Amino acid sequence: MRAGERRWRDGRAALNAARGPLGETASGLYPDAPRVAGTPLLCREEWIPAAPVPLESVRLEWDAQPVPPAVADPPDGLPPGHRTYAEAMAALAPPKVFEDRPSHRLLAAAPPVLRFGPARYFDGVNVGESAAHELAAGVDGLPLRGRVGDPCDLTRRAALAAITTVTLTTTGSYVLHRRDPAKVAHAGGLHHVMPVGVFQPLGGEPPDLWRCMVREYAEELLGMGEDYGDGFVQEEWPFHRAMTAARERGRLRAYFLGLGVDPLTFALDLLTVVVVDGEAFGDLFGGLVAVNDEGEVSMAPFDGTVPQPMQPAGDAALRLAWRHRRALSLRRAPRG
Repeated sequence: MRAGERRWRDGRAALNAARGPLGETASGLYPDAPRVAGTPLLCREEWIPAAPVPLESVRLEWDAQPVPPAVADPPDGLPPGHRTYAEAMAALAPPKVFEDRPSHRLLAAAPPVLRFGPARYFDGVNVGESAAHELAAGVDGLPLRGRVGDPCDLTRRAALAAITTVTLTTTGSYVLHRRDPAKVAHAGGLHHVMPVGVFQPLGGEPPDLWRCMVREYAEELLGMGEDYGDGFVQEEWPFHRAMTAARERGRLRAYFLGLGVDPLTFALDLLTVVVVDGEAFGDLFGGLVAVNDEGEVSMAPFDGTVPQPMQPAGDAALRLAWRHRRALSLRRAPRG
């Protein structure tokens, strides 16, 4: 390994070892930006509805040919011989799962209306992880971050959306995740709610929040594989049918809470909450795994506290769910 590659890999390791403190530093770079529920997650005030929005009331629009972002595939800080950050990651520090899959780019947000266009997963990695690496490496003046400018300006970069879901039971608990930095490209070493996944199509279908969420539930909570095979029809999949039936019968309720941007990586998260009654949770997730492809899984009490260090989107989603607990017909977890 050449010296430049070794320095880059050491910088990547430093980033993964200190995402919590680096996130606090990054947050301080945007003192005037609104925050989601008092957390470090950046937002615009109109991005956070006053009350939870039923998922079926969120309207998704599509632009097949969006304007290219102002900042894309920056060469900043890359070791010689590597053209993009994702290329360097794949060669020098690959996570367990790292594929340039089709993804949905958020173009405009005026909840409950969200407008998307096509993108690739590495579009987000190349800008967001580069900017985080730049901060971890202490690059003078943070030139890339300066070129991106306002993290909430969706025209500056390909703002790939992820769906961050707090899964709450009516008995007062939620599903907690600790993300393993050896397995993931984003938020390694931090706690998070789950499931969480990049908003991606399985095939060529238009964006659909529920379809994507159901797949993430299967993969993250139950450990199912991501290879669905040729000819897969999601609506005919027994797990999709079971989840959808529970939702139609009111045993599972899904809501949109808002959206925000991570100050360290510019990752953009659509914040949602799913409330499951106790019996339905057992029926759907009785096989809840203790470890999945991205880290460790556990149940935590829903009592207004947030374990630290917590990824900003997870922090924001939990606090919004707590703020709206009466509207969500939730009760606090009993004290031990």
